[in-house]
Amino acid sequence: MLQDHKKQYHIDVGEGDIGKYCILPGDPARCEKIAAYFDNPHFVGQNREYNIWNGTLLGETVTACSTGIGGPSTTIAVEELFAAGAKVLIRVGTCGGIRLSVESGDVVIANGAVRQDGTSHEYAPPEFPAVPDARVMIALMQAADRLGYSSHTGVVQSKDSFYGQHSPARMPTSAALLEKWEAWKRLGVLASEMEASTLFTVGATLDIATGAVFHVIWNQERASAGLDQKEDHDTDKAIRVAVEALKILIENKTFA
Repeated sequence: MLQDHKKQYHIDVGEGDIGKYCILPGDPARCEKIAAYFDNPHFVGQNREYNIWNGTLLGETVTACSTGIGGPSTTIAVEELFAAGAKVLIRVGTCGGIRLSVESGDVVIANGAVRQDGTSHEYAPPEFPAVPDARVMIALMQAADRLGYSSHTGVVQSKDSFYGQHSPARMPTSAALLEKWEAWKRLGVLASEMEASTLFTVGATLDIATGAVFHVIWNQERASAGLDQKEDHDTDKAIRVAVEALKILIENKTFA
């Protein structure tokens, strides 16, 4: 066990330093962009990959905290934000489409995640489903509708290896990777990303509300099928959906 600290070991904040409602991007540079949609935004601090900004929405303190890439660093952020007082965590990230109807520039809202990661398995056995809090998921869906964005709600795949997905044929485990990828396609999985399964599983362990919304950068299956394809790196839509969802939750006093 670590010695007791007044501030959390990695994210370097303590009780009262953050809001109950948090938005979690992976990229530290994205926090300031998120905070621009808050009222009274201000920088709290940064340590390692954890960049933290605060502000308010409808008078409630809200926080943006980056997690870095993947499950291990995400879990550290979730555990320490919870210890500092966070109750609602919404992941905002990027993804690659799998289902052919998911196009670059679209928004994906996760109603579950394939646990093809390692971290979540240190919290729950493989039979346990990785799912978001239904109230948060519905708020994200309502937010996307309010903003008039093209969105999809469904299961996403969470993996640990970016290049295991993008270059599976050169991996020693290529047969297993390609077999699973084909299964996700046949099961209608919408997109691939790297954090949702961990967030949902750790959230269930800590009994906190979680959700996830993603910006689609591109869809390798559409490219393979010869369909129109372009890359889109503007994450603004997903960010605005997360911010609007927090407003809905705060306005409705869902977690008062």
